[in-house]
Amino acid sequence: MILKFFAALACSVFSLATLAADLPPTVLQALKAAQIPAGSVAVVVHPVDAGAPLVAHNASRAMNPASVMKLVTTYAALDLLGPAYTWKTTAWTENAAVDGNLSGNLYIRGSGDPRFAIEHLTALLRQIQVRGIRRIDGDIVLDRSVFNIPATDPGAFDDKPMRPYNVGPDGFLLNFRALCFTLQPDNGKPRILMETPSEGLRVDNQLRASNNECGSNWKDLINVRLIPENNGNRLEFTGSYAALCGEKPLSLSPLPAEAQTSGLIRALWKELGGTLNGQVRAGNVPVGAKLLTQHDSAPLADAVRDINKFSNNVMARQVFLTIGNDSAPATAERARQRIADWLAGRGLRFGELVLDNGSGLSRSERISADSLNRLLLDAWKSPVMPEFVSSMPIVGIDGTMKKRLNGSDATGRAHIKTGTLDGVKTAAGYALDGQGRRHAVTFLINHPKAQAGSAAIDALLVWVAQRRVGEKMPVLENE
Repeated sequence: MILKFFAALACSVFSLATLAADLPPTVLQALKAAQIPAGSVAVVVHPVDAGAPLVAHNASRAMNPASVMKLVTTYAALDLLGPAYTWKTTAWTENAAVDGNLSGNLYIRGSGDPRFAIEHLTALLRQIQVRGIRRIDGDIVLDRSVFNIPATDPGAFDDKPMRPYNVGPDGFLLNFRALCFTLQPDNGKPRILMETPSEGLRVDNQLRASNNECGSNWKDLINVRLIPENNGNRLEFTGSYAALCGEKPLSLSPLPAEAQTSGLIRALWKELGGTLNGQVRAGNVPVGAKLLTQHDSAPLADAVRDINKFSNNVMARQVFLTIGNDSAPATAERARQRIADWLAGRGLRFGELVLDNGSGLSRSERISADSLNRLLLDAWKSPVMPEFVSSMPIVGIDGTMKKRLNGSDATGRAHIKTGTLDGVKTAAGYALDGQGRRHAVTFLINHPKAQAGSAAIDALLVWVAQRRVGEKMPVLENE
């Protein structure tokens, strides 16, 4: 048994050394400069029309993919639900309004819409008023039952509970559960403009002006605390804001779901001239209620584009759960099982795959570079390929790749989804070589110095862009 173990270990070490030599020299040089060992990297480059890869380095190793896991979620959603799938947010009543007065409750049922925003809520409330309801003597009851999920701790991942990317899934997700503010320097004291209305929330501005440079960490210099009060909540801002920052937008998620939706709905209903005598509260649409009106979302293909272009974690988690909504209410486990069954049905059995929430904002999610590249090759032959490929950032042009490789041979010649966590740097997608041949490309880095690995990923994309058919892999001396 011991001999077998050491034999396997020796083979593993030999394999790593051999495979490292298969990486392009420019990639190896960039990894060396970043002090990232080749053993902490997995790379696959495979022409979409070929039977074998050009590069396969640590291809079968299970690694944390960070946000490139969104490619699994979005491809599954496009294929299972269809690019034209829409979410429907509906309004219901138990009885008709009389002379503009509704004596009972108004019910609004969420559908898990990943980007139901202020303008959509305003339109829905206006439709309700157009249908004869101006005064509600009962409550506005919000039905979130489309998802059956436990409460999440927004600070559990990185101890930043007010950052919008940490918002958990919600059957009635409203405006990403975010409040939007604008910061302005004004006569030596920063101003805070509250762009998102929220009845019952008071802004307490104690920010100090700073004469320092406006660094990339300007948000980290602002402290925000939510303090309950008798008639609502107070949002206290302390810390400093540099005048040289000029005007900056700031999005925060300081309120629990119930308080955020209640404050926004009450404020908008009042702005539209309506009266609400009751509360905004949680509940279910009762049996026998009648549909009053509904809001249809933009199609899934649009949501997928937002998710992949801008790596939107909140939307990815909503779509992931929607996949598990084949029999409501949706659960994460049902979503995982449905994706696993879908993969198996396509002949994609990924034994190492670990799905957590489908967004990549997870320490437990795992996939190998080989599996991810096989997914890309399968998607290339799928009817939803155009929507899937176009949802990814274009190198040097837009999304999370907008500022990378500008003016290089790879600019505009690759659609690449990126991923970043502490200790994780990843990229995957499609890239054209020097003769217009398309390749599926996956690059995963799991290492404490992974953040320095962008140059190695960029080097691979440039290598593909410059490559011509028939060229052999150059080898660095003494490697």
